[in-house]
Amino acid sequence: WKMKRKLESMEDLLQAVEYYGFLPFFSNDIPGFSVEEMCAPAYWFAEDRDGPWEWKGPAAQTKRCVYGKLFRKKAGFVSREWLPELVNFRRDGYDFDARCDDGLVFHKDEELYNTVHAEGEILSKFLKKKLDYRKGGNTGFETCNTRLQMQTYLCVSDFIRLKDKNGRPYGWAVAQYTTPEHLFGYDYVTSAYKSEPKDSEEKMIAHLKNLLPATEVQIRKLLK
Repeated sequence: WKMKRKLESMEDLLQAVEYYGFLPFFSNDIPGFSVEEMCAPAYWFAEDRDGPWEWKGPAAQTKRCVYGKLFRKKAGFVSREWLPELVNFRRDGYDFDARCDDGLVFHKDEELYNTVHAEGEILSKFLKKKLDYRKGGNTGFETCNTRLQMQTYLCVSDFIRLKDKNGRPYGWAVAQYTTPEHLFGYDYVTSAYKSEPKDSEEKMIAHLKNLLPATEVQIRKLLK
């Protein structure tokens, strides 16, 4: 499959993610390498058709990719194929429990991760409620959540609209959080742990250098 410049459907998006392995949602230091730039303006917030904002939840649900804040604290996709390499690199070979045992985790991050892990999948609204993130309560939800996503311990499994007491959906869809292990199984997610994290990084860089008009510095920065 030769990469199309324009994405016109969720299947186009998924094929682009599988082709590149990694695909940021928003524009970045690598020109043209984002969903934002690959998708025609007519598909953004249109009344007569779905576009990237509507595709991202169903795309994550296919389990052909992972979605979350994975590129410089901003959203993007990683293909199922390349997920173990990114996990090995970003986690530096650490399971979350081992990271905690070595004193490398903030207390709030641990609370947040353990709550999501125990629930399997949980909407952001209920996650915040459980951990008392509210005015006058706990603070720093986005900071902790983004850090855990960047470390690949958490991801987004869907976007769901809340319903009123009559069962009618209302407002914007809210993120549902989970762990990559919940989606793909522990053995698969950690299957690159047998390699050095540095080797996973070099493998990802070599792959993207073959596909993109980008420098090694730009690619390293994106994957960091």
